[in-house]
Amino acid sequence: MQVRTPIKVRYDETDMMGVVYHANYLLYFEDARTDFLEKVGFPYERIEEAGYMCPIFHVDIQYGEPLRYGEGAFVVTRVVRSAPTKTTYLQEVYREGADPAHDKPLVSGHVTACTVERATFRPVSIKRTFPELYELYNTLVEPEE
Repeated sequence: MQVRTPIKVRYDETDMMGVVYHANYLLYFEDARTDFLEKVGFPYERIEEAGYMCPIFHVDIQYGEPLRYGEGAFVVTRVVRSAPTKTTYLQEVYREGADPAHDKPLVSGHVTACTVERATFRPVSIKRTFPELYELYNTLVEPEE
């Protein structure tokens, strides 16, 4: 399953060249992962209310064409790997009107999040703490081609 999250480039997200500052793509990815969880029926708030968090463990981003102030775009998010303590998402940014089936993403990134106890920051298994989410991720995994 892929989830599309719309974004609109705001002025304060750009640099002196008028393009999205590279670190702001991480914010777009974060918003899109939260939206992904909401749309698959497991809002992130549910994880936090149970005393857990999902910090980012690893990020790998490839930048292509830039987005500019005022442009519309969207992030496509999908799960590409699911393990008991880590989930890897492939997140791709497309300009508004693009077709992900045929167009190349402007920016793409693999983001791996782990699940930890809020109090200790120790990794925990989502297979044990949230078995329904673990099973859901495993049904949603779309291996990369």
